[in-house]
Amino acid sequence: MLAKVTTPSPPVPSTPTAAADRAHVFHSWSAQAQISPAEITRARGSHFWTADGTRYLDFSSQLVNVNIGYQHPRLVAAIQEQAEKLLTVSPAFANESRSEAARLIAELAPGDLDAVFFTNGGAEATENAMRMARLHTGRHKVLTTYRSYHGATAGAIAATGDPRRWGSEPSIPGIVHFWGPYLYRSAFHASTEAEECERALQHLRDTIMVEGPATIAAIMLETVVGTNGVLVPPDGYLEGVRRICDEHGIVFIADEVMAGFGRCGEWFAVDRWDVTPDLICFAKGVNSGYVPLGGVVISAAIAATFADRPYPGGLTYSGHPLACASAVASIGIFRDEGILEHVRGVEETVLRPGLEAIAERHPCVGEVRGVGFMYAVELVRSRETREPMVPFNASGAAAAPMNEFAAACRKGGLWPFVHFNRTHVVPPCTTTADEMRQGLEILDSALTVADAHVTD
Repeated sequence: MLAKVTTPSPPVPSTPTAAADRAHVFHSWSAQAQISPAEITRARGSHFWTADGTRYLDFSSQLVNVNIGYQHPRLVAAIQEQAEKLLTVSPAFANESRSEAARLIAELAPGDLDAVFFTNGGAEATENAMRMARLHTGRHKVLTTYRSYHGATAGAIAATGDPRRWGSEPSIPGIVHFWGPYLYRSAFHASTEAEECERALQHLRDTIMVEGPATIAAIMLETVVGTNGVLVPPDGYLEGVRRICDEHGIVFIADEVMAGFGRCGEWFAVDRWDVTPDLICFAKGVNSGYVPLGGVVISAAIAATFADRPYPGGLTYSGHPLACASAVASIGIFRDEGILEHVRGVEETVLRPGLEAIAERHPCVGEVRGVGFMYAVELVRSRETREPMVPFNASGAAAAPMNEFAAACRKGGLWPFVHFNRTHVVPPCTTTADEMRQGLEILDSALTVADAHVTD
């Protein structure tokens, strides 16, 4: 006879804010009766405080978006100044903060990507990028990878490859998923980065062949896959995708919502491989989420499609003055404070060697991978078999080992980013070398909890 499994009730809310949250706030991606959200009362730099007074070093950057850190005084001042000047204006008008934000973003983008369509966030950016590609090419299919997340609106969630799309299916037509490179769990039985690159590109070519090149409007990739594993493409892969797109007249969309604006030590992650896509989607780090903002950076050829033909898309708050003013200030802060250089330096001297040392000490660590301030530690029950610490898309009791690990991190004063069998190391890009060392020490200690689940 099976034992009855009971789920403990969430604790009774301890503050009026928590009580109102539980009574009235409907939370995303959650079973409402099973959650008890922590109440954040203040934040500064790389730390935030909860209502009980606990301070956490944030290794999640909230949702990998607080790139410039919490409450940067210069960014706060820019928002206040814009609020006093002009709070809102329709997208139909020109506006100083919007124009300057677009100019700066176009200046940072590679190649001839010189126009910017502003959205309120990343999902709307990918939605509009797909629309632009379809209208530009007159084709309807969009290819994306299984290990991907592109947002939760109708088109973006259809393009998403991970399980978050399941609840929205059947969805919009024309989305085709394929396998991207991931050497540690290669779908192509590769043993080297070069083999993985070559075989992944051949798989993409084969997918295009059987779907029909003349039907494919776009290939959309997260330049560095984010929530689904921090999968850094092998050298040559993005260049290969660019060549394939050029051969068949397919639009190459780089989803840089998570990877852009300092996260990978570059303005845009594609810069690491000297690749120029046709469209770049951005959000998150462009202004660290201080005010909702996203957008699409558009190549000259695609922009020309709509020179005398109206673009059939728009948003009431496209290029909102407060959001754009914060983006202008953020780009200035990145430049003046040398944040890209800071990310590269701390990665090279502290983050990468620190994680490599942790991997040597803990048998639960199967692989460490990443770039910039965007790393993943993949946890396994066996290094030999590479069995994940928890099953794919685990929940409930099956997810217990990762939940125990995350609880150990929080007990030590570190707020982790945990997904499936991985913990991601994605702190604000302003995190100091000493703060990084402190966070790695807590992570090191917490991994002893995961070690207890190793089977060999």
